This record gives sequence, structure tokens and C-alpha cells, in this order.
Amino acid sequence: MIEQRLQNTDWQIITETMHTNGYAIIPNLLSDEQCEILKSEYNNPNAYRKTVVMERYRFGLGEYKYFDYPLPDIIQQIRITIYPHLAPIANAWFRALNMDKQFPLEHAELLQQCHQNGQHKATVLILKYGKGGFNTLHQDLYGEVYFPIQTVLFLNEPDQDFTGGEFVLTQQIPRAQSKAIVLKPKKGDMLIFTTNFKPEKGTKGYYRVNMKHGVSEVKTGERHTLGIIFHDAVS
Repeated sequence: MIEQRLQNTDWQIITETMHTNGYAIIPNLLSDEQCEILKSEYNNPNAYRKTVVMERYRFGLGEYKYFDYPLPDIIQQIRITIYPHLAPIANAWFRALNMDKQFPLEHAELLQQCHQNGQHKATVLILKYGKGGFNTLHQDLYGEVYFPIQTVLFLNEPDQDFTGGEFVLTQQIPRAQSKAIVLKPKKGDMLIFTTNFKPEKGTKGYYRVNMKHGVSEVKTGERHTLGIIFHDAVS
């Protein structure tokens, strides 16, 4: 059903929204039951290759775990189904900025490029925040080979399971102050967003707008999200 929902998505609208904003939302991609299943697997030690306590590295306050290969079927299905819709967006961005890089249209070919560069580790991760938890502004690159668009799935209902914990994007426009974007997707929604930049059209052509993302402080409750990154990591 997830594959069908993704195929039925109006990708022309998603593409236009990504070009304009650097992010787009697909509502209700996951059912409540699917969200609960993914959360219930959080304490399964066999599913993950690495756990990161964010406070130790000054990344914020919370915890996240990197899945190990093979990925759960639901995650693998999303990853390989959505990638061919995102690759043309990424390629259009790189052409607009005159960057000498074009991404393959099949996800397996991107992973092959990662492996040739020594990047073999899965980057899909699940994040958990309690009261006071937050995530500092950052970019998820992991290696020389990276895909410039990623997604996050929201597994809790805001203002019901938790308060605060908004998703934050910042745009750094050249020779100007940063712009903050605050988003509040609902349980089961998928947010698609740029990993590190987007092109912006100016009077003399396109210029690069750098972007970072993070999570504001969780005031009450517990917040889980699942991040799908399309490239592999060195470690």
C-alpha cells in the first residue's frame, strides 16, 4: 500500500514545491499501525548497527540508532520507490548551479557509487526525544558521495503525544540573514527536504542557498521520527 500511495502522489506538485521551498510534505504515507510497529522495534538490538547519544557529541539531547542491513521491508520499499522521483529534482538543481554531477535514476546505482568510494554503512536512522530533547542544526552528508535530498517520517502525533519538537529548517541566503522555517507534520506524514542546499533564481541566474535542519525543544511527551537518507556512510 505504501508503494501505491507513493506512485499515486502528484510528483509534479512535489517537484514544483521542492524547487520553490526546498521541502515538501506527503501526508498520511504511514498508517497509525505502521507508525506503532516502527516505534515498537526501537528496542530491538538486532535491527541496528550503532546507537548515538546526542548529548555526548553536543548534537542536542536525545538518542538515535542507525539501522543495519538488510533494512526492514517497509523502509527498503520506501527508499527504492521514492528515489527515482527525487533524482530528477536533484539533477535539475545541480544543472541550475552548473555543478558537474548527475545522479543515476535507480537507487541501486547510487549505492554502487557509494561502495566504490568505501561507503558501505546504512544511514537510515530512528530518532527518539523525551522532554527537553532537541537536535542542533546540521547536514547529513556522511561521505564524499552523497544524495542532496532526504526524507523523514513522523511517528507521533504532535500536541497529543508530545508538545514542542517542531522540525526546523534554516536558509542561509548569501550576504543576508538566515531565514528559519518551522514545520509541524502530523503522525504518518513524510517530509522531503534538501540535505544541504537548493538553487534560488536571482536577477543574474541561479545562486546557491545553503540549508540546515534540526528539531526544537520537546516540551512534554515523547517524539520519534524515522530518517531515510539515500547514500551510505563510511562509518
